[in-house]
Amino acid sequence: MAERPIILGIVGDSAAGKTTLTRGIAQVLGEDEVVSICTDDYHRYDRQQRAEMGISALDPKCNYLDIIEQHLQTLRNGKAILKPIYNHTTGKFDAPEYIEPKRFVIVEGLLGYSTKLARNAYDVKVYLAPPEELRAKWKIKRDTRKRGYTDEQVLEALRKREPDSEAFIRPQRQWADVVVSFTPPSDENEQGNDLLLNVQLVLRPTLPHPDFTHILHDKGNDLGNAIRLTLDRDMGKPVDVLCVDGRANEAQVQQLERVLCNEVPYLGKFCSLEGNQDVGKLVGTTGETLQSYPLALTQLLITYQMLKAVERSQRR
Repeated sequence: MAERPIILGIVGDSAAGKTTLTRGIAQVLGEDEVVSICTDDYHRYDRQQRAEMGISALDPKCNYLDIIEQHLQTLRNGKAILKPIYNHTTGKFDAPEYIEPKRFVIVEGLLGYSTKLARNAYDVKVYLAPPEELRAKWKIKRDTRKRGYTDEQVLEALRKREPDSEAFIRPQRQWADVVVSFTPPSDENEQGNDLLLNVQLVLRPTLPHPDFTHILHDKGNDLGNAIRLTLDRDMGKPVDVLCVDGRANEAQVQQLERVLCNEVPYLGKFCSLEGNQDVGKLVGTTGETLQSYPLALTQLLITYQMLKAVERSQRR
């Protein structure tokens, strides 16, 4: 494959789903092929210091962006780094971790695209943009269960950090090749079911995306409104938008999988077409493992772009 690692960036606000998507893609590609790092580990101040200074972790001044730049370039050159570790439970820093690059490197966090030098290190850039109401629900669920906060504390933190989200996080959307927005189903009775989330994938022309037009524009297909491809504008620029309904069935999803696998045959080993049971998996509210077809297509589309990046790297 590639002589150097292929680097995927996944950026989004707190609780936007970055870690879930990172883990899913790593599982699809194979844990032995992927190393994941989080740019949130590069905070300049611990939790107590931030509180005393009145600064949030979303502020670039609160992060060692220059070290992120250096480490991304080092990983891109195939060399190891000594990465800091921020402990979200204690709010303090643990001992740094020695990280060697693998075939694929996934870099997720709040500020991954905030500098030009950092942006230039990625082969594929993804931005997660769920509706704010949904992100708030996810953050409450995560921070109360895993970090010991109350609902009121999480909502207050969201309120205080909103100016920084608007100033520093959301503008990074403009640099993404793919913008991923999971949205609740329209039926109010189903809105608490993560399995039925729809997904909207903004496909920017910064990368060559798979050609879905044949099956989506073919009046003889059976996709109906479950999967749609439209032309739109995002942040003022023309884009393709692929929409997948949470009720799309396996047969419909596999039509798009065939397009992906025909363009990149090596991708076939990761698809459900070949019996891959890991793609699109998520954990339900009661701990059961479920499969989301919109999530599966999102993972496969991003994996497709990573494998296409391998091809481009080999041609150079």
